Amino acid sequence: MNRARAFARREWGPLHGTVRTALTTRTWRAIPLTLTAVCLTALCQLVQNQSWGYAPVQSIGSVRAEDPLWVALLRTPLSLFVPALDLPVWGALAQILLVFGIAEICLGRPHTLVIAYAATLAGTMYARAGVALGPDHPLGLPASDAHVVDTGPSAAVVGLAVYVCVRCAARLTAGLVVVAMVVEVLVKPNLAGREHLAAIAAVLVAMAVAACFQRGPRSGPDPEGPVTGSRSGAPPIRS
Repeated sequence: MNRARAFARREWGPLHGTVRTALTTRTWRAIPLTLTAVCLTALCQLVQNQSWGYAPVQSIGSVRAEDPLWVALLRTPLSLFVPALDLPVWGALAQILLVFGIAEICLGRPHTLVIAYAATLAGTMYARAGVALGPDHPLGLPASDAHVVDTGPSAAVVGLAVYVCVRCAARLTAGLVVVAMVVEVLVKPNLAGREHLAAIAAVLVAMAVAACFQRGPRSGPDPEGPVTGSRSGAPPIRS
């Protein structure tokens, strides 16, 4: 039992402390982006289930690999908030509330948005590249996947989860997320699972590039100033 507690404290202690402090001191004001995303997702679900609302939601937030590139790029930001029709909406809402909320507290709103969009865009672009490569290529996809509607927050959620876990020194948890996504692809090799892996790869590459730049020589003071009140690798709370 003591070992389990020590592991939990070491793995999730910094993350738990940061999130708890933010929610205790600022309550819902700590996660306005997350609450907005939850409401927007619920609204998209409500509208697209109406007889008059399905077509408008699809026209502004539905992405397929067969779409022209400029159309896909325009629709990708909103596609993150359009729940997949074949999955329960409560799952998407729970993912956004939990993962986006933690990311917003630990990373700040702009950083969270950038990572979420980058992960979603990576999945979208992989679908186009995979279809172009064809089913005979190890990274390719069957031509039928070009017609699959690609919406939902899952790629952003997976990318943010890995990013936050690595930043908060919860590396075992990050590894478990990656392993779970690999198992998903092996058990159910569909477009969504492969897009999750593409989102993870994009996030890891971005972190590696950022780490290389941070190792370079610096001149002048840190533009963000000294970080106080954090310990054991805990990220600072940013608004």
